[in-house]
Amino acid sequence: MVARIVIALMLMIGFAHAETVEVKYRGGVPLDTFECPALKPSSLVNRLCYDPDTNYLIVQLRDTYYHYCAVEPETFDAWQRAPSLGRLYNQNIKGRGYDCRNHPVPEY
Repeated sequence: MVARIVIALMLMIGFAHAETVEVKYRGGVPLDTFECPALKPSSLVNRLCYDPDTNYLIVQLRDTYYHYCAVEPETFDAWQRAPSLGRLYNQNIKGRGYDCRNHPVPEY
């Protein structure tokens, strides 16, 4: 009996799915290949998730997820360390050439 329970639990764990977020203008994106580090508190930026293999970034601004393409690793690293996450977004990301309409959007 115990063996059956253990096997059932192992099967359930094997079928667990990665977190998926709904990205505005894109739809669902699974975060299993993304780095989503803990951030300092911000009134604008609640979460940063970055896929270094595709230079694709997902950011949660307040309650909505947005995506940005062709984001260099250095930009992601600087954003994590910035004194103000919202200020860095407004000065260095928003409207600065990372628009996914101008770059290939990776498949997930």
